[in-house]
Amino acid sequence: MSATRIALVTGSSRGLGREIALRLAEAEEVGGVAVHYRSNRKAALEVAGLIRSRGKRSAIIRADLFQEKQCVRLVRTARQRLGPIDILVNNFGPFLMKPWEKVTAPEWEHIYQGNFLSAWHCLKEALPGMRARGWGRVINIGYHRAEQLTAFPGILPYAAAKTSLLLLTRTAAATEVGTGVTVNMVSPGLLREGRLPAKSKIPAGALGGFVDVAEAVLYLVSDRAAAVTGANLVVAGAWKM
Repeated sequence: MSATRIALVTGSSRGLGREIALRLAEAEEVGGVAVHYRSNRKAALEVAGLIRSRGKRSAIIRADLFQEKQCVRLVRTARQRLGPIDILVNNFGPFLMKPWEKVTAPEWEHIYQGNFLSAWHCLKEALPGMRARGWGRVINIGYHRAEQLTAFPGILPYAAAKTSLLLLTRTAAATEVGTGVTVNMVSPGLLREGRLPAKSKIPAGALGGFVDVAEAVLYLVSDRAAAVTGANLVVAGAWKM
């Protein structure tokens, strides 16, 4: 892999996205990381500064990924400022916990746009360039139960959106076989950095963390994973095992 690979991580000013961006910046093969944010410019600047302290290029880009035009603009701006996008990590995705029968149509649209359509728009914009160069890595951040077609009474829109994202992941992966582009999903469970449910008996040490998810992403974007595509790598420790 060339040492000039450019990565774009959506929702990377904080939390899991921040950890993924910083871990990618430590990889010898990566030459720069574009940091996407929606509102917290200060946090994005901090992440970009940490990336530069690792000797890599960085740029912060504001975009509202609930809007198709801004998804497209995000990828194009990252390309203009850092160069062709070789690695796309679709990490952005809002969460909603609410009884399914009380969810409104606008809330459904909000969760679906944020978790599925934003990734779809970014993928479509980044993919042609990857295909033309004969190398690319797309990682969609999912949910560890995305493959379970079961009842989700408290998080139905979120679960449905993440299952849709898994279908997109595998469809794009199948389409790109032979082009040098792989498309995979990394699906976290409840993470150590989150708040455990009150009745949970699982110790925090049995859960995955931001670092664990970032390491999974790092593997899938590397040449070591050239034969891995259409996979859903679950990083959940013992959560819901």
